[in-house]
Formats: sequence, C-alpha cells, structure tokens
Amino acid sequence: MAKYSAIPQGFMRVGEVAKKMGVTVRTLQYYDKEGLLSPSAESEGGRRLYTDKDLITLHQIISLKSLGFSLDDIKERLISLETPADVANALTEQADDIRQKIEQLQASLSAIEQLKAEVLQMQTVNFKKYADIIVNLQMKNDSYYLIKRFDDDTLDHIRSQFDKESGLDFMDRFNRLSDEIVQLQKENVPPESEKCQQVVKDYWGLIMEFTNGDMSMLPKLMEVGNIDTATNAWEERQKIVNAYLEPALQVYFSRLGTNPFEEVKP
Repeated sequence: MAKYSAIPQGFMRVGEVAKKMGVTVRTLQYYDKEGLLSPSAESEGGRRLYTDKDLITLHQIISLKSLGFSLDDIKERLISLETPADVANALTEQADDIRQKIEQLQASLSAIEQLKAEVLQMQTVNFKKYADIIVNLQMKNDSYYLIKRFDDDTLDHIRSQFDKESGLDFMDRFNRLSDEIVQLQKENVPPESEKCQQVVKDYWGLIMEFTNGDMSMLPKLMEVGNIDTATNAWEERQKIVNAYLEPALQVYFSRLGTNPFEEVKP
C-alpha cells in the first residue's frame, strides 16, 4: 500500500468517505479488517486514504448487505473494477439481485394478502392454523385451501405424518391423480371399467397413506371433501373428482366385499 506525507488529489480520508456514503468510520475499519474493502493508500501518519474506485466497491458492499447477503457472501461476489466491462458486470449482478429481492417481496406481499383473506373467511383466531397456511403459501402449495377445512386434530396428524418434503410429494401425487380422474370424467370412462378401477385403487391407497390406516379419520375426510360451493379452482376440480369417484368407489368396495365408509360411524 502506497504511503503519502500529504493527501494527494483524488484521495479521501476515512471520515470523508464515511460521510459521503452514510456509514460510520468504525464500519469502514471493520470492512478493512475483514478484507472486504482496504484503503488504496495510507498517509505517513497512518490515516486511511480512499479513492473514487473504493467508493464504487463500498457501494457494492452496502447494496449487497441491504439485500441480506452475509459478509462472507459479499466477499465472494465482489467484482474487480478495472475496466468499464467490469463495472457493467458488477452493476448487472447488483440489478439481478435487486430484481430477485423484489420478486421475493412481491411473493411475501401476495402471501400476506391471501392469508388475510383466509383469516377473514375462517372467522376464528387460530395461530397454529395460520402458521400452516403461511408455510404452504411460501412453498407455493396451491392446496393450502385444505388447511382451513381441517380441524386441529387432523392438522396435528398431518404435522406428525409428513414433513415438508414428504407433504409436498404426497400433494403432488394427489393432484396428479385428481387430474387423471378429471380426464376420465371428460372421456366418460365408465366407473366399472378396469381403467377407472385402477385409478380408484390408487386413490384409496393415498387415503390409507394419509390416515396411516386410521379408519376413524374417514368421517372427517368425508366432511372436508364435501364441497357444496366451490370458491376457487382447486375446489372446482375437487367437486368434479368427488362426483366421478362416488359411484366408482361403490364399485370398488363392492368387489372388495366391504365398505369402510359405511362401517365407520361419523
């Protein structure tokens, strides 16, 4: 590092830099210590001296820090600023980071607005259920509508039965199977056909997986699945699924010689 007896033109003391950039001298000293931003020169008296180029680097650091990056992450992302292309690349990366942050904030805002609507619809204060809705909104799980229909016991069962990964996998399989059932309905495939009965078997398998074989949960699932008036696309699809499955399940259980729904008291 060059040392000067007087401050040359184009150099700034640490206090001047701090004032210009809205940070503290202590912050600049810390960035120097951490290897993020070292002064370009030093006076013979030990004063740190910075250049306009250092200000650009400091701007990068401040911007990335405001986006939530750790100092270690920032250190890896700092780009040398030797040519106009270097500066342009640095600004491009920073712009991309800002766009990503905007998308995250927009998603959070949307989730808050959706949660507010759900809270007003439920007409009850249930923070445990609110938390479940928030998690599923964050995961972009469109089936979060189900949560408000479940009672606390069923939600406790779901929490104990599934983690985030297995829960998303289950809902993915459930939704794909539901789409397949809707397609069968559109094609007017008879409930007693082998094609339909195989899908019904898979559907019943998902119910058994969900309940972990606990037949006492069936009345609650029947209540949750009973949709009189659909309020969203998911419920619209489920109404179609329910209407098609009802006769198909009767055929399936008659062939098994048992009907679990009739054997379990509500």
